[in-house]
Amino acid sequence: MANIITGIRIALSVALLFFPVLSPAFFVLYVAGGLSDMIDGAAARRTETVSEFGSRLDTFADIVFAAVCLIKLLPILDVPVWLYVWFAVIAFIKFSNIIAGFIRHKEFIPVHSMINRVTGGLLFVFPLTLAFMDLRCNAAVVCMATTAAAVQEGFTVWARSGRQNTC
Repeated sequence: MANIITGIRIALSVALLFFPVLSPAFFVLYVAGGLSDMIDGAAARRTETVSEFGSRLDTFADIVFAAVCLIKLLPILDVPVWLYVWFAVIAFIKFSNIIAGFIRHKEFIPVHSMINRVTGGLLFVFPLTLAFMDLRCNAAVVCMATTAAAVQEGFTVWARSGRQNTC
């Protein structure tokens, strides 16, 4: 059941590509996608169907959702250069974590920590606040949390031994 919910998030993400950004239909799909992200893990734990595959599928769905949102939102936002640099630094850290996991442990290591959940929540509400909050201030808060999450992921990847659960 949880993997079906995650699959729905992927489908909702793709559907976002076909609606005007910040339109009512966009927001309905966006909120539904965000809610599916909140309930898939809970559904897996409740039904005792937590799996490595589900964890990886969830991470993939998060990446697809984030990528689609960036594709839709970046063209309409007046993003300052310093934010693009910060995005690049975060992407570098996260990519380094993925490579380190493969080199050190011969596998992709999804990290579902509390800071990642907080970051996910901040990222989720970000587009919903564009109408009444300053982009730079809002983005700085999100980037601080995302940077902290990326650094913590790196520590988790390097400190991980054996097949510990990173959820």
